[in-house]
Amino acid sequence: MVGRAVWKGPYFVPFPVVPPGQAVQTYARSCTILPSYVGRKFEVHNGNSFIPVTVTEDMVGHKLGEFAFTRKKFSFKKKDDKKGGR
Repeated sequence: MVGRAVWKGPYFVPFPVVPPGQAVQTYARSCTILPSYVGRKFEVHNGNSFIPVTVTEDMVGHKLGEFAFTRKKFSFKKKDDKKGGR
């Protein structure tokens, strides 16, 4: 997979200044997480609702959308065996 050109720099969205502890709601899933975002809380939109994400040092360099899943987890439903066994 080819990343963004180095000469362009990381893609990021300038977020508004909010009081500490308050989350920033965003639709910008493709925004790169910068070191200045560490410790901040974001609410990232997954197409249906906003998912809370708290940025840690391990997340720097990744995209915000990587931490707000857009699909539900799938599990097979257990079958009811009402007829009895053979």
